[in-house]
Formats: sequence, C-alpha cells, structure tokens
Amino acid sequence: NNPTNSETYGRLYNWYTVDDSRGLCPEGWHVPSDNEYTVLTDYLGGESVAGGKMKEAGLDHWNSPNTGATNESGFTGLPAGSRYNNGGNYYSMDYYGFFWSSSVSSSDDAWCRLLDYSDSDVNRTSSFPKQAGFSIRCLLSPAYGCTDMDACNYNVDATADDGSCEYAMENYDCDENCTANT
Repeated sequence: NNPTNSETYGRLYNWYTVDDSRGLCPEGWHVPSDNEYTVLTDYLGGESVAGGKMKEAGLDHWNSPNTGATNESGFTGLPAGSRYNNGGNYYSMDYYGFFWSSSVSSSDDAWCRLLDYSDSDVNRTSSFPKQAGFSIRCLLSPAYGCTDMDACNYNVDATADDGSCEYAMENYDCDENCTANT
C-alpha cells in the first residue's frame, strides 16, 4: 500500500480484512455481498455493459481504450490493479479494477468483481485467492423501520420497510383521540 498510490486508488485489502469482525467500513456501512453486486450489475443492464457504467470515464487513470466507460452509475471504479504476497507490489494498475465482495466461494477463494480497460464487462469471478489485495467498496446498510408517511410510527430515518407500520383506527388519530363529528 504505497502512500502515493493510496491517495489516488485507495488501499488494497486481502479478503480476510473484509471478513474481520472489527469492521473495515464505517458504522452503518458494509462490504457488499456477491448478491448485492449482482443486483447492481443487473440494474445497470447486465454483465456485458455494467462495467462501462461503473468505470471512471476518460483516460486520467485508465489505460486506453477504457472501452464503454461512462460512469453513469456514479460508482467511479478506478484501476487500482491487485496485490499479491510479493512485498506489496501493485500489479495491473491502470488496466484493471478488482473489488472484493463479502461472500466466500470456497475455503480458499471469495467472490469479486473485475473491471477491465479493454471492455465494458463487469466480470464476476472467484478465481483469486483470499490473500490477494483488491479494492473494496462500502455500501450503506439499510435502516429498517416504517416507511409509510401515513403511519403513526413513520420513521424518517428508515430506508427499508420492515412491516412494522401501525395505523390509527377509523375515526381516531394516532394518539387515539376521536376525530369523528358527533
């Protein structure tokens, strides 16, 4: 993790750091699972085009041709390359961006995503050992609660509904005051 590289590309982490109970991401955030990356990829139109939509556009950091790069997703994937058990040297910088997921595929490997300078694909793979150093992204964890503004227990901070919404009975408000005209 060369400080010069870290300023531009961030640090590279082995998968064991991703899985460490001390938490790599700030509170309320987490490293996306393989399934969460798949949801993103599908939303962006599938594996054959999602990579371009996830890569930083232009050639400031990516080598030419940086095929299909639009960054329309706002992901701004950078080509930090990878690091192996070799004294911390970076490999393939400016060519590839590797991003760990939090999901294991076997006792030795974990799922990751690969962005490539030469195509628009996002490649889902588990062919790299957990000791490899890749980039990580943190995803905002959902805050569960009632998201219906008409409910008595509406939670303005909730981002995902948990089915807990409670409603006033007919002719009553949320404080159980009668609202019917007598």
